[in-house]
Amino acid sequence: MELIEQGFPIFLLIFCRMTAFFVVAPIFSMRGVPTPFKIGLGFFLSLIVFLTYGVKETAVLDATYILLVLREVLVGLLLGFVVYLFFSVVQTAGALMDISMGFAMSNVVDPITGASSPIMGNLKYMILILVFLSMNGHHFMLTSLMDSYQWLPLDNDLFARIYDGKVSDFIAVTFSETFMLAFQIASPILVAMFLTDVALGFLAKTAPQYNVFIIGMPLKIILGLIMVVLILPTMSGVFEHLFTVMFDRMHSLLAMLKRPDAG
Repeated sequence: MELIEQGFPIFLLIFCRMTAFFVVAPIFSMRGVPTPFKIGLGFFLSLIVFLTYGVKETAVLDATYILLVLREVLVGLLLGFVVYLFFSVVQTAGALMDISMGFAMSNVVDPITGASSPIMGNLKYMILILVFLSMNGHHFMLTSLMDSYQWLPLDNDLFARIYDGKVSDFIAVTFSETFMLAFQIASPILVAMFLTDVALGFLAKTAPQYNVFIIGMPLKIILGLIMVVLILPTMSGVFEHLFTVMFDRMHSLLAMLKRPDAG
C-alpha cells in the first residue's frame, strides 16, 4: 500500500498527459475508435512510462498537485494539437480546391469526425490516413509521446513558457506553416482553375454569343477532376513530406519547452 500511495500520483500525471493527447490527436480521436480502447491504451502506455521513468520521480498530494495535473493535461493537448494542425492541412487544401472547382456547396459528412467536410478534402484525408498507417506513423507518434518525458519531464516549465509567449508564438508560426502547406498542395488545382477563368474571360470577349456561365461550371469541374487524377499518384510523396515536417515541428516544440538545465 505504501508503494501504491507513493507511485499513484506520478502514474496519474503520466496518465493525464497520455489521455489528453488521445483526445486531440488524429486517428486516436476518431469517432470509430471506442472510448474503452483509448482509455486502455492510455493506461498501458502510462504503465510502461511509469515503470521506465516514473519510478524515480516523486510527487506530493497537496494543493499544488492540481496545478501539476493541469500542466500535464496542457502538455498532452499541446502535443496533440500540433499533430492535428498538420492533419487538417488536407482539409484546408480540399476546401480551397472545392471553392475553385465549384464544389463548395456539396459538402459530405465525414464518417471519421462526424462533421461536414469538402469532397476533395475528405478524399485526400482518407488517403492521408492510409499513407500514415502504411508507414507506421501511429507507432512513431506513440514513440514521440513516450519519449517526450526525456525532453519535458514532469517538473517542466510549461507555465513559464506560456507566460513569456513562446508557446503562442510557436502555435502562430506552426499555423501559418500548415496553411502554406495547404496552399501548396492545392496550388495545381488553383492555377488550373485560374487559367480556365482567364480563358473563359477571353471567350466572353471574343465570342459574346456563348454563355460562359453555362459553359464554365461543367468545364471547370471536368478539368478539375482531370487534374485530381493526374496529381493523385504524387500524393504519397507529398504526404511523406508533410509527416516529416510534422515530426520536425514536434521536435522543435519539445526543444522549446525543454528546461535549459535539463540533460
